[in-house]
Amino acid sequence: MLLGAGSDSEDVIQEAFVKAYRKLSRFRGDSSFRSWLLTIVANETRNLHRSRGRRDGLVLRAAAADPTSEITEDDAIDTVLAGERRTALVQALRQLPVRDREVIVCRFFLDLTEEETVAALGWPRGTVKSRTSRALAKLRNLLDPAEVRHG
Repeated sequence: MLLGAGSDSEDVIQEAFVKAYRKLSRFRGDSSFRSWLLTIVANETRNLHRSRGRRDGLVLRAAAADPTSEITEDDAIDTVLAGERRTALVQALRQLPVRDREVIVCRFFLDLTEEETVAALGWPRGTVKSRTSRALAKLRNLLDPAEVRHG
């Protein structure tokens, strides 16, 4: 999924577009171009999560090996908490209807402008605005209030 890419999201998007460009001849039209492209972005995000998981595991092992290091411990704790917040967000997003998920992913994970989201989803501007607002409200209700404040 397109979740939790955070500060690496630009790199994920750039890599996904490069891969999409290289694989453009393989697009058969079995699905919409948007869903094909979003699948590539989702795959790149999963690749990022895998590499983060390996890196996070190294941080946790380093903290266990040298428990007197405050910086390493703080980094390990932050890593664990960030992972928990990411997991909670993923679970909440999965509970949203597909169209709500699509608009949240476009606006906040792909960081598309309102105009770009209108073009990507093929929806009227008013629909993008209202669905974004309603989807965010639903997401807030699904998340623990502490996660909304600290996430």
